[in-house]
Order: sequence, then structure tokens, then C-alpha cells
Amino acid sequence: MKQDEAADTLEDDLIFIHQLKCSLKKKYQCVFEGITKQGDSTLLKNIYTDLYITQGCSEQVNTEHEVRQIEVASRRHESQEIPVECTKMFEAPEQDKQIRTVLTTGVAGIGKSVSVQKFILDWAEGKENPDISFMFPLPFREMNLKEKEKLSLMDLITQFFPETKGLNLTRRNKFKVLFILDGLDECRLPLNFDGNVTWADISSPASLDVLLTNLIKGNLLPSALIWITTRPAAASKIPPDCIDQLTEIRGFNDAQKEEYFKKRFMDGNRAKEIIDHVKKSKSLFIMCYIPVFCWISATVFQNILEEKRKNDLKNNEAGDSSKTLQESNTEDTPKTLTQMYTHFLRFQIQQRRRKYDGEYAPDVSWDKDAILSLGKLAFQQLEKNNLIFYDTDLEACGIDASKASVYSGMCTQIFKEETGIILGTMYCFVHLSIQEFIAALYAHLFLDKNKTSVFVQDSTEQENKNEAMIDLLKTAVDKALESDNGHLDIFLRFLLGLSLQSNRRLLRGLLTQQDCNDQNYKEIVQYIKQKLEDDLLKTAVDKALESDNGHLDLFLRFLLGLSLQSNRRLLRGLLTQ
Repeated sequence: MKQDEAADTLEDDLIFIHQLKCSLKKKYQCVFEGITKQGDSTLLKNIYTDLYITQGCSEQVNTEHEVRQIEVASRRHESQEIPVECTKMFEAPEQDKQIRTVLTTGVAGIGKSVSVQKFILDWAEGKENPDISFMFPLPFREMNLKEKEKLSLMDLITQFFPETKGLNLTRRNKFKVLFILDGLDECRLPLNFDGNVTWADISSPASLDVLLTNLIKGNLLPSALIWITTRPAAASKIPPDCIDQLTEIRGFNDAQKEEYFKKRFMDGNRAKEIIDHVKKSKSLFIMCYIPVFCWISATVFQNILEEKRKNDLKNNEAGDSSKTLQESNTEDTPKTLTQMYTHFLRFQIQQRRRKYDGEYAPDVSWDKDAILSLGKLAFQQLEKNNLIFYDTDLEACGIDASKASVYSGMCTQIFKEETGIILGTMYCFVHLSIQEFIAALYAHLFLDKNKTSVFVQDSTEQENKNEAMIDLLKTAVDKALESDNGHLDIFLRFLLGLSLQSNRRLLRGLLTQQDCNDQNYKEIVQYIKQKLEDDLLKTAVDKALESDNGHLDLFLRFLLGLSLQSNRRLLRGLLTQ
């Protein structure tokens, strides 16, 4: 009798495992690269490119600013690192060490979530990690919507994975369970490891914060494996003694970048042409360590080439249509980050016109109201250091949540909408740098429209309606220096870049302000030089010396470099970002 019951139980468990694998395979087998879950999808296995992942130490968990990390990573030799295969995250280098919790860090857009997706898909298809019985991916962005609920761990699992209803994870000691907590940086829970009560019963309800902290600490299901992914700035939310292994996703090395472009473009010559052009700009080439930026670059250059070919045919210049990016007139070919993102915005709006209006036109008809709404959202959430937004965030910016598709439809690849399993809708920009670019554009649009700085729009200082662009730039420099975590550094680069006429030409019809001139350039140079003598710079230097993560180093090098007349071109380099 007992044997029959054991057989029935085993059969039930196998059914649970099979149903879970089928569900996960269906969810994760396709990828929507950079775009919303609207339109065509691509099988992940057809476009996935391996990422360079290295082993770290728990002592290295820090909040170092991502700009500096990318810069440092570009100079770091791979021979100094210990590479790790994504499928072998939980294999200990020492035989006597057991790894329960892995923390994987990586800057925004580096491929953390896609790596998780590939890891899950390989397991669901039976290709990797056959020793794992159950795999439960629990993204923080979806769990945020349950922060006020009280539920048991089993209730949480059942709500995310209904096919596991009736499963008893404690019934069999042979179960090997993996929880994947993706996107710690998007978590809005306090994660009070010190203050939360100890919780060990997987069937008793508690707050989500209590469940997660006890799961990570090993009080709940101590035999379970935990994989947490995060941007570096949020890694310190997890106590070091809870982490058995730290890994870092470093993005693409040079060979992987080429592999990405070859998979993206079946024409090998086209792929080589684009990567050769990207290599000509140091800033663009460094940014291509980030897969999302490779995708943005590929999108922009593909559109530039197609637009050029159409123009050549239109002008009966077919004989020149075979010219490369380098051989043709390339004054509009992006050479800086600001130019790249401006092209990206223009192409998305042109794509919207072709999709909804059925027309092709080289000029852009800007929808200022929609861009202002998106820009307000981008700016306000950037100030709060938020990457994920919810309906209430949209409504606070005057965006009707029920009509959010209008915005994602206008800029399909800039603003994406995701539907959680049963939890509602979340929104985010494809990449943090796109949010920073849109926020900087909004600051210029706000000044253009209201003649006042976006930084004082909600204060009594708003009475001053005669602010010029130089005032905006000065305030932004001050704000960037005052930031505790450097979260406005890239925003400032875009803000300065968009102040140049050479970049604003691409935004003709959107930005109408006319006070962009060489005088602004001279004034901002002089203003920053004055910072070398005032208390603000002294404070910034003191903060940099006290900092454990060096997030101000890059900006200080910029400021201090201006003390030498010969280094003025450093400012020009920043302004043309």
C-alpha cells in the first residue's frame, strides 16, 4: 500500500515538473529584443550571443557608479578574470564548498535578464541542470505589486505558477529547488534583513518582505538554491554573509560583439561595415559592451543605410548606392552618444508614421505633447532613481494608463509595456540611458516652453520666467556634483550634448529655442573653471576622497582637467557626448 502511495506521489511530482517546464518554455522561448511584446518575436536560440561572465568575491559588492564601471571594464584584461559559464553558476571551484546563493551583478542593459531567460529555457528544454527539480523565476518588478499582501511562500509560488497548485515542496527531501530573483535594483521592498522576524514555515502567511529576507537567509527552505541578479548600485541590499558566490556579467567582449552583429545581419559585409564605423568612436565602441547598445547601434545604422539607399534611388543615383558608410557623405552618421540616441528617437517616430499613417517621409512630425509626457516621466523617475514605473506613476505625469499603448505605439522601441503573470502592467524604457536621454530632452523642451528650469518647476523660484539655457546647464552641473550616487552623470552628458547646434539640427521642429551659441560654450567652460576655486568643488573633492566606490572620480577628472589650458578640449569631448 505504501509503495502504491509512493508511486502515486512520484507520478504527481513528475506531472508538476512537466507542467512547470512546459509553462516556462512557452514563456521564455521567444525574445522581444528591445521592443514591447507587440508584433513579431524571435526565438531566443536564434539570436542569443554568449556573454562574458566573471567570478567575483562577496567583499567586492559595492555601489560603484556604472559610468565608471564601463570605463574600467573597457581597460580590464580578460586574463585577470576567472570566467564562469552561465549554466554552471552553482558549481563551486573548491570541492568542499557548497554554493546556495549566487549574486550576479551587471550594469543596466548588460544582459542579466536575457541570461536568466536562457538559463531557464535550457532547463525547461532538458538541456542543462537536470538535477534541478523545480525552477521558480520571481522578478522583483512583478513582486512589487504584492508588497502589501500577506501570503505564504507556497501561496506566492502558486500565484506565479498556478500549475503547481497542490505541490508540497517539503514532502520529498530529494527536491532540488531554485528560486531566481531577477532585478533586485527594481525592488521597492525594504528588505529589512536585520529587523524582520525569523520565518521558517512555508505554509504560514507573512509579508512579502519577511518571506524574501528569510528565503535569502536560509530560514525558509534552507535546501533551496537562490540566484539574485541586480545592477551594482543595489547589490549592497543583500548582506555579504548571505552570498556564497558573486559573479559579474561583463557584456560582450570584442569577439562577442562581432558575433552579435553577424547574427543581427545575415550580410557579413554589412555587419563588418557597421562594427568598423562603431570602432571609430571610442565612446560608441565602449558602450557596445552593453548588448542593448549594440541593438540600438544596429537599428540606427540599418535605418541610415536604408534611408540612403531610398534617397539614391529617388535621385536616380543608383551608381552611388553601393557606397559604404565611410565612402558616402556621412555628416549625419552618429559619432557621439547624443547623436546616436537622437537618430534612434527620430527613426522610432518615423516608424510610427509609416505604421499608422502609411507614409514615408524623411522629415519628422514631432508629437510634442506625447514627448513632453514621456519626458516628464523619465525625468521625475530618474530623480528618484527608478527604472520601473506603474500606472500611478504614469497618471502623475498626465499619462492615461488605459491609453499607454498610444505612447508605446508612437515610440515602440523606446517605451515598453510588460504584463506580469497575474499582477498587472509595468512600464520601463528599454535602457536606463534612453531614460536619461529622454529626460535631458525634456529639460530642454521644458525650458523652451516655459522659460524656466525643470529643476525649479515645482518651487517658488518658478516666478523667474526668463531663464536662459546657460542657467539650466549651470544648475545641472551643480545637481550632478551634489548627487550622492552619480545618478545624473549621463543625464548631464546628454543635456550638454543637446545644447549644441550640431546636435539640435536633428531635432529641428521639436526644439525651437535659439540661444544655443558659442557664448554658451564659453560661459559653461568659465563656470566649471570657477568650480575649481569655490566651496562646491572642495566639497566634491572631499566626498570623492571619502567615497568607497569612486562614483565621483570621472566627473572630478573632468573638472580638474580644465585647470590646464591645453585640456579645454576635454570639455568639448563632454559637450559632444
